[in-house]
Amino acid sequence: MIAMTSAILSGCAIMTDGPNASPYQRVPQKLPSAVLSQHEDHLSRAAMARLLHQNITYHLGAGDVVSVSVYLHPELSIPAPVGSSVGLAGAIVTNDGNIQLPLLGVVHVAGMTTKQLQAHLSHLYAHYIIDPKVSVQLQVAHSIRYYLLGEFIKPGLVYSDRPLNLLEAMALGGSINLTDADLRSAYVVQNGQKLPINFHKLILAGDLQQNIPLKTGDTVVIPSTSTMRVYVFGAVNKPGPVPFPNGRLSLLQAISDAGMNTNSLTTAQLSEVRVIRSEGASGQFYVINARRILEGKAAPFYLKSGDIVFVPQTTVSSWNQTIQLLLPSLQAVGDILNPFVSIKYLQQ
Repeated sequence: MIAMTSAILSGCAIMTDGPNASPYQRVPQKLPSAVLSQHEDHLSRAAMARLLHQNITYHLGAGDVVSVSVYLHPELSIPAPVGSSVGLAGAIVTNDGNIQLPLLGVVHVAGMTTKQLQAHLSHLYAHYIIDPKVSVQLQVAHSIRYYLLGEFIKPGLVYSDRPLNLLEAMALGGSINLTDADLRSAYVVQNGQKLPINFHKLILAGDLQQNIPLKTGDTVVIPSTSTMRVYVFGAVNKPGPVPFPNGRLSLLQAISDAGMNTNSLTTAQLSEVRVIRSEGASGQFYVINARRILEGKAAPFYLKSGDIVFVPQTTVSSWNQTIQLLLPSLQAVGDILNPFVSIKYLQQ
């Protein structure tokens, strides 16, 4: 490990004599890039449509208030018509998801849309009234809630009286502490699924395509830079997450921290280290000659939060082969990966 650490520290730049330099002066020479190849991929339109373009229909829940009107039967309407002695503001959905209605008594409504409830009540009242004309309107929405976690000024549970989009919900948490926020690893959880939202584009570039409508119960997470990690797999002794010391981490540092055994470097293909970098719905794929960095012949390659590093044991012929070798490791940490990787490779 000492040899690798020494190379890491000394491999940042090479000093060489310039053509006009004095015998006692050395000038820095820019090292070439260690990147052998790079390409980009995106989630398919079908996958994005399935995840982000859902019809966000409001479903009734505890705390909501609805009005119910039965045509020609004011005694069954809530709230009662003006002038009646009954002054209810509407039917309140209880914690059990029920409302209390004249003639019908307790009716379970949680999870229904207002249209579904209207049809349900029409069916129930038909036992007592010929061809009932029922209308239902949402008066107050109290069951809409979102969870804002991480680098918000006011994190926690927030409520709204109407469905919100992502930016509107985030505004309820106050501003974001951008100094300590890891936007690359930020995500939204909807129906137990991380959504591929690019928070860099949304917050810093104003890309409103990322401003998706939210469902009640959605969670928005803005992690701290103190939790930044990369994931190193393959020919290392300690595969798994590697933290960022002081917010910066080079490829060689990550491999070293993951327990690369310098006595068996010949068994690992350091000349073809693979890195998967993702954010939102896009992924970048790098092949990097880490051996040239180790030898001081190429510039360091710095990693970003969420990067996946694979050090192959032997020569890898393609990215498809790389993914197949990585799949067991990715499945083990699938819950904490950036959405692009988990959707692209773990949900096929």
